[in-house]
Amino acid sequence: MKMDQLVRDVLHEQAGETAVTPPDFAGRVLAVRRRRRSRRLAGAAAAMVVAVAVAVGVPVLRDGEDGPRLASQMNRSDIIAHPDQTPPRDLVAAGDTALAAYYTSDLVEESADRAVYRRTYRLLDQETGTYVKSTKWSVLDVAPGMRTAAVLEQTLPSKRIGLLDLLTGKVERWITVDHGVAGVEFSPDGHKLVATTYSKNPDLRFLADYDSDGDGKKNDWMPDYETSYRTGFYVLDVDSGDGSWNKVTSAGDRMNGGINSRQDFAFGADGTLVYTGLTMEPHAQYYDFEGREVAKPANEKYLHWFVEAGLSPDGKLAAGDFAGGAKTTASEINDPYTGKRLHKVRGQQLLAWADNERLIAWDIEPGTSEFRNRLVLVTIGSDKTVPLSGFRQGNDGAAGRWTPVFARR
Repeated sequence: MKMDQLVRDVLHEQAGETAVTPPDFAGRVLAVRRRRRSRRLAGAAAAMVVAVAVAVGVPVLRDGEDGPRLASQMNRSDIIAHPDQTPPRDLVAAGDTALAAYYTSDLVEESADRAVYRRTYRLLDQETGTYVKSTKWSVLDVAPGMRTAAVLEQTLPSKRIGLLDLLTGKVERWITVDHGVAGVEFSPDGHKLVATTYSKNPDLRFLADYDSDGDGKKNDWMPDYETSYRTGFYVLDVDSGDGSWNKVTSAGDRMNGGINSRQDFAFGADGTLVYTGLTMEPHAQYYDFEGREVAKPANEKYLHWFVEAGLSPDGKLAAGDFAGGAKTTASEINDPYTGKRLHKVRGQQLLAWADNERLIAWDIEPGTSEFRNRLVLVTIGSDKTVPLSGFRQGNDGAAGRWTPVFARR
C-alpha cells in the first residue's frame, strides 16, 4: 500500500482520539504498515474528555514494538477537570500544563522537643492517569514532558538524587553528591537540576519556649529562627550527573539574612541563572552557575518568588500578587519590564500558566473563608473561571490540605 493512503487511514483512526496531531504521528504511520503486513490489528482508543467534564480513566496505547505511551499524552483535551474531586484522583490539566503531583504535610514528632514536617506525595501514574500515593519521597519535582521526576528519600539532607520513571514507577538512576541535598528543581528545558544543599533538615521544628499563638500554652512547634541550615547549591546535568557545588552563605542569622528555614534555589525563566527568594528587599538574589551574584534579568526585575506562575511562556507578561476587592478575589498581570499593572484576573493566587492568555490559580468561593479554595482556570480579559478541582478545606498546614506540583505536559 502506498504511503499517502497509509497517512489518510491513520488520520481517520486519529479522528476518534484527539483533534491535535500527536508528536508520534510518523510512528503511527509506520505502525499501520507493520500491522497490515502481518495482518494483525491492535486497537486503541483514548477516552475523549470535554471541558469541565469529569474525566474517565485514560488507557495506555500499546502497539507491538512501539511500546507504551504516557497517559498525559493519550488525553490531549485542552481542559481535563474534576471539580468533584478534592484532592484529585484523576489527571487534571489545562492547556500546556498538568497537575503532575500533589502532597499533604503532617507534623511528625521525633522526640519530646523536636519534630519534622513531612510530605506525603501523590504522583501521576503515567500508565493509569491517576494519582498514586508514595511514602518514599520527601521532596520531588517533575520534568517537562512528565516522564521523569527528581526525588529525594525521606532522610534529609540526602547524598543522592533519584531519577524516577513515572511510567514504570522505578528509579532509573541515582546521582550521588558530596553535600547533603534537601531541595531539587528541573530547569525549564528539563536538561539540568538545581539542588539546594543544607547542613540539617530545613523542615525541622522545635518546641517553642514561649506562647507563639496566644493560647496560653507553650506547645507550638516552630522552626529555628536563629540559624539557617542552607549551605549552597549544585547545578547538575541530568544526563551525566555532572556539576559543581557552590557555597552560598546567609548574612547573619536566618531572619536578618532574609530567608525562610526552607528557601530552595530555583532556575530563572530562561534557565541560564538560579535565584533564591528573600523575605525582604530586593526579594530575590540571582546567581550564575559558578555561584557568583549577578543582577536580576530585566524581565524578572518585578517578579516575586512567592507568585509561582512567574513569566508567561512568551515572556511578555508577569504574574503578580493578590489584588482582591471586597466581593471577589483578583490578581495582577503586569508588564515584566516596568511592573505596571496591565490586567486583573480572577484568582487568589496564580500558580502556573496554561498558555499565554490563561493561568491556573487558587480561587475562593465568594463569601467564604480564604482557606476554602479550589484550582480554577482563569483567562485574561474575562471574569469567568473554569473549576479544575474541588475545594480544599482547613487552614494552611492542616492535615489533609494538599499542595499542587505542576509540569509542562
